Amino acid sequence: MQAMIKKQRGVTLSGLLIWCVILIFLAIGGMKVVPAYVEAQTIKGILKTVAKDPDMQGAAPKDIREAYSKRAMMNNITVVDAGDIEINKAGGGLKLSVDYSKKIELVGNASLLLEFNLSNF
Repeated sequence: MQAMIKKQRGVTLSGLLIWCVILIFLAIGGMKVVPAYVEAQTIKGILKTVAKDPDMQGAAPKDIREAYSKRAMMNNITVVDAGDIEINKAGGGLKLSVDYSKKIELVGNASLLLEFNLSNF
């Protein structure tokens, strides 16, 4: 009687190591990219707060930029300066927007460029 030979199934050690290396690279990349998106959401929140402030509705652009600068300093935001903000007073409301890019060094001479277009509307 011949014994039926069953083919073994599963992950080999080399396959496991390859998947671990891939997951480690993804985790390291995520740890470098996520703070940039958190910072962008903080900037967007500051723009919304300044735009919805009743005192800022009739304020001069200098005062609006100063209000942004104070909030950005409290949140340790240095990537966007108050002079980078575009101010539009249309439709009875205040529209603030900013465009900026952030370069993230990944490995060696490889880097990632993220471009953000943020506004309060």
